[in-house]
Amino acid sequence: MDLSGVGIWSHQLRYGDKAQSADAAAELEELGFTALWIPDVGQTPVLESVDHLLSATRDIVIATGILNLWMNEPADVAASYAALRAAHGDRFLMGIGVSHAPLIDATEPGRYRKPLAATAAYLDALDSAEPPVPVDARVLAALGPKMLELAAKRSRGAHPYLVPPEHTRFAREHLGDGPLLLPEQTVILTDDAEQARAIGTKWFRRYLAMPNYANNMLRLGFSPDDVASVSDRLFDAIIAWGDEEAVIGRVNEHFSAGADHVCVQVLTADPNAYPREEWKRIADALR
Repeated sequence: MDLSGVGIWSHQLRYGDKAQSADAAAELEELGFTALWIPDVGQTPVLESVDHLLSATRDIVIATGILNLWMNEPADVAASYAALRAAHGDRFLMGIGVSHAPLIDATEPGRYRKPLAATAAYLDALDSAEPPVPVDARVLAALGPKMLELAAKRSRGAHPYLVPPEHTRFAREHLGDGPLLLPEQTVILTDDAEQARAIGTKWFRRYLAMPNYANNMLRLGFSPDDVASVSDRLFDAIIAWGDEEAVIGRVNEHFSAGADHVCVQVLTADPNAYPREEWKRIADALR
């Protein structure tokens, strides 16, 4: 399983038209990206999407960023993992995450509690399943020190989301030298600051409404005012915008800070459109 280089994080591949997703995945593989990452906020079974993308490609890694532990029974996940590996080989990386209280409690108030303990219990269930999900086949969504330490002990590494290179350095210090560090980096390919903010601010605000992300920004040294207003300082730290050189420069900052692999999420004016031209521009620049 090649988890070096640069991958693509895309909600379109997960929730868009199936035929378009299959075609786009095959193209992304041809462009040289090493992994495709998809989210899980319910609606359809995430492992069905994984199977669909594995079937559409030959060698590229398909990863969940993340499989929502509240929405997937561990016994079912373990059985599906075994079937996916039998059908497609060692190409599925199971990113597992505890998600966010507003999302989980919206349908069942009070369900989201003790996220660290819930994650550990979920890993226990995967370990005891028949067959189990191997430790080296999974990573954890992790931002704070305790979840990063759990990722180092109970998985192959960590997949931090919505983080600057400074967090990658922080995460590497807590993970140590061995575990994989696979951060996500959001990008907007435009040199126009006003356009970048028009595309990115509303998207960013949705995440900052989640306590996990807002608290992580405070931990990184941003002020409550930065978070409340989505200040230019915070926007520029989290979202890399500009030309291809700016995007590749930010990706390389993550590598210099200790990342093993960086997955790039491209935002455009149409959030539902597949950013295929932007993906190609980034691939060409990486070459």
